[in-house]
Amino acid sequence: MPVYSMTGYASATSQARAEGENSAAPASSVSVEIRSVNGRFLDLSMRMPEELRGLEPALRELVAGSVKRGKLELRINTQRESDSSWPQPQPEQLNRLARLESTVQTWLPKAAPLSVHEALQWCKSGGGASEKLDEATLEAARACVAGLLEARRREGEKLVTVLLERVARLRELAAEAEPLVPAVVARQQQRFIERWHEALTATNAQQTISEEALRERALNEAAAFAIRIDVAEEVARLRAHLEEIGRLLKKGGELGKRLDFLIQELLREANTLGSKAAALEMTNISVEMKVAIEQMREQVQNVE
Repeated sequence: MPVYSMTGYASATSQARAEGENSAAPASSVSVEIRSVNGRFLDLSMRMPEELRGLEPALRELVAGSVKRGKLELRINTQRESDSSWPQPQPEQLNRLARLESTVQTWLPKAAPLSVHEALQWCKSGGGASEKLDEATLEAARACVAGLLEARRREGEKLVTVLLERVARLRELAAEAEPLVPAVVARQQQRFIERWHEALTATNAQQTISEEALRERALNEAAAFAIRIDVAEEVARLRAHLEEIGRLLKKGGELGKRLDFLIQELLREANTLGSKAAALEMTNISVEMKVAIEQMREQVQNVE
């Protein structure tokens, strides 16, 4: 299943021609365009002519059936093709126009009768011939939603590539961090012993405390220090979160919220690792981890 981005754009146009025998009646075109950006939930706004307002529930159902998250704007425009030629009035058009005129004059006796020019204008505009704008609009909307999904899929592929690169980099940093702890502990242990000897020499305590006891005390201090700076748990949890992110990206589907949670957990582990850092190398690794995680966070904000 592909991973979809919440960013995308698509447009589609459909033609609608008036029903009836009047082939000279100009056709109408319906254009639909959808813009999509990231959002926590599905937020759909529509701009359309009032004559198509009745289609809003169907359009919302159409979009909600394909898109789960994002802030979307759907625009619909209609346009009648210009036609300077006069149409050939059809009998059914003239009959209906005559009935309408008779009804109006029955209720409004002082109403002026229609002129030939007015009758031709009415026929030219497609009066009485119901254009299938609804069908054309839904057809264009379906094509537009399909185009939007394709655009979001392409953008999602790019996001997956970037995220997997960051995951690989974080794994490299975790591998660099693990062997640093024993080396830091060994250096600190030697430093403890040296300072302990200096303190004992300054206070003449070596005369009352054996060398073995001094060394044991220094080793105990070094062991306590090793416990405080041990990052094995943090690195293990970080690797587990990275494995889960890789699994989700491979599986696809609606991942945005779960990925966002995992990014927070990654940042928590990187912060803990930095707080335990007892060497400049470990601090640098922690900083690089945070940079990579923040880059992932920016990309995850666009994942559906």
